Amino acid sequence: MSKQQKRVAIVTGGGSGIGLAITEKFISEGIDTVIIGRDEEKLSMAKSKLGALCHTVCYDISNLSGIPQLVEGILDNLGQIDILVNNAGINMKKDFVEVTDEDFQRVITTNLCSVFSISREVVKHMLPKGKGSIINISSMAAQYGIPRVIAYSASKTAIDGMTRAMAVELSPAGIRINAIAPGFIETAMTAKALNADPERKGKAMGRTPLGYMGQPGDVADAALFLATDASRYITGVVLPVDGGNSIGF
Repeated sequence: MSKQQKRVAIVTGGGSGIGLAITEKFISEGIDTVIIGRDEEKLSMAKSKLGALCHTVCYDISNLSGIPQLVEGILDNLGQIDILVNNAGINMKKDFVEVTDEDFQRVITTNLCSVFSISREVVKHMLPKGKGSIINISSMAAQYGIPRVIAYSASKTAIDGMTRAMAVELSPAGIRINAIAPGFIETAMTAKALNADPERKGKAMGRTPLGYMGQPGDVADAALFLATDASRYITGVVLPVDGGNSIGF
């Protein structure tokens, strides 16, 4: 393969789990990758593991007003942004009637509003270039109803709608927008949730035709596909990477 020109990706929430796996995959393909995360320690661990192509920015993306400056700083430093992966997200498990307006808004701000804000700022840079790929990380919670995660479900369902609307508006300008809906993936976050709740875990696996949990690398492979010209004729899709969970019985 001929040596490709420089490519720069941003992965929000790239310090651990699925985000880190995506970052590793991109870097293994020679893509300069900027991880945005809140945890300085996780970021420096990732940086020391992944080396020179890994760039870290400690920032809480729920702070919407600083996002234009954040993107500007990355452009000043690296000169371009070709790929954006909107992976950062928070979850909260509570009975419906216990969720306060503040709880609900906090999840919506992080999982939805910040995705809009950072995408808008990155798109401003991609439009003049006539090229770019944005990948939103959705969820099974947007494919079917899951109890006790009302704010998360609302945010991820909105992400799917936003993915389609962005794709229709921006793809004529050469910018492709897609989403990945991971199923049950083995990360620290899901392990904690499912191992404490054997009944829920049994239910999850019972409706997953492949019968086992996925690995973060499975999502990373899909992200690399959607980020590169391998998927140049694909836009506006929500791709489940879920072992068949979303169509399982």
